[in-house]
Amino acid sequence: MASMGSAVRTLDLVPLGTAAIVRGIRSPRAVARRLLELGLVPGTRVIITRVAPLGDPIVLRLRNYSLSIRRAEAAGIEVDEPQR
Repeated sequence: MASMGSAVRTLDLVPLGTAAIVRGIRSPRAVARRLLELGLVPGTRVIITRVAPLGDPIVLRLRNYSLSIRRAEAAGIEVDEPQR
């Protein structure tokens, strides 16, 4: 799926140690609501700080705290590269 000439990138594809900006959440309503309540709102800067040995879960750093989420949940979070 493309939007305004650029491919949609999801949080599960962001490499370890890389920052991203949340663009939106495309998940079932209950999951999306929980992620929004945890601070993953559009415009929030997140950094992937850890990935479990088998790839799931992943640990994010955002708003001065760490958050661990499943890779499947991260796949529903659309992100952009941070502005330089």
